[in-house]
Amino acid sequence: MSSIVLFEDLGMIDYKEAWDYQEDLLKEMVSRKISGSEIENYQEAGRLIFCEHPHVYTIGRSGSEANLLLNEEKLKEIGASFYKINRGGDITYHGPGQLVGYPIFDLEGLDIGVRKYVFLLEEAIIQALAEFHISGDRLEGATGVWLDVKNPSKVRKICAIGVRVSRLVSMHGFALNVQSDLDYFRYINPCGFVDKGVTSMTQEKLKPVGIEEVKKVLKQKISSVFDLSLEDK
Repeated sequence: MSSIVLFEDLGMIDYKEAWDYQEDLLKEMVSRKISGSEIENYQEAGRLIFCEHPHVYTIGRSGSEANLLLNEEKLKEIGASFYKINRGGDITYHGPGQLVGYPIFDLEGLDIGVRKYVFLLEEAIIQALAEFHISGDRLEGATGVWLDVKNPSKVRKICAIGVRVSRLVSMHGFALNVQSDLDYFRYINPCGFVDKGVTSMTQEKLKPVGIEEVKKVLKQKISSVFDLSLEDK
């Protein structure tokens, strides 16, 4: 029987506002797990959030600020903000045209561990890209979804993944470059890599790819891969 999870599309939202919202949802789910209370409505079964953010750089717990290649003055000049956050991973960029997904999932309820959770996120994204005739893959030793992994001189990342898990409830998630302005990646060493490129679906197709269409496809793939019944909030 599929687990029921609420789906919510927040559209364009400030990064800190979305982060605070995730924290509230996670605390609510963890509190209910600790207390042993029964699920009274769909919200406690989990939440899948899609959104976009204004230009922002975020760096995870294990990241190095040396991978942010600009100062505060330059950040203001390009209209970007910067946050140190509590997910895993190094530095990444979010901005308009990038589909960001925040699954607030009870991994224990789904009977999956953290490693499998990340694997399934990657799988859903790989399957969604295939619908647009883009061949995504995993890169050994790195999270996320990549292209041309067998060609070291051409390998490039199309989707970053960074998560936090508390009492087997997940937050943070993935960032899929659909129509992203790739110039903003010039100001960082994405995910700490200095020798690998970044791309987008639009770049790969050499024509605009609609983010709303990608949302529909990826929502279906996440539902299928995780065996979830997604209900719109």
